[in-house]
Amino acid sequence: MSGRKPIIGVMGPGKADTAENQLVMANELGKQIATHGWILLTGGRSLGVMHEAMKGAKEAGGTTIGVLPGPDTSEISDAVDIPIVTGLGSARDNINALSSNVLVAVGMGPGTAAEVALALKAKKPVVLLGTQPEAEKFFTSLDAGLVHVAADVAGAIAAVKQLLA
Repeated sequence: MSGRKPIIGVMGPGKADTAENQLVMANELGKQIATHGWILLTGGRSLGVMHEAMKGAKEAGGTTIGVLPGPDTSEISDAVDIPIVTGLGSARDNINALSSNVLVAVGMGPGTAAEVALALKAKKPVVLLGTQPEAEKFFTSLDAGLVHVAADVAGAIAAVKQLLA
């Protein structure tokens, strides 16, 4: 990585009704990413896991990148430092996966599954946090060497540290 700060992608459900425990984990994960001096990358919108992770990172003084699906910043989280406006819709999932040194999935939905699959296809390591056992089994079956399952935020951060070393 030649001295550049690692970029940690945090992906997860981007819905108004995202599970409360996933939002709490995402916020704490964002704080921990910032505390370690890493850059946080998310989908950049103002809801769900992406918004909470960025809020946590900003509260801890971190830098955030938001890769937005639309052609403008109308859905942007106020916790985004660097907006990347793509106009690509779901195709931005590939940017999220490829731009992250490590991708952490908090919870699981169709978009998150796409991002995890694209990361694995690109041989990027993935940490699953707060995901369903079925998702963990499926993604581990695709590449057990790249998929790491964490029971909590501390475990996810420990896995990220190990993967960046």
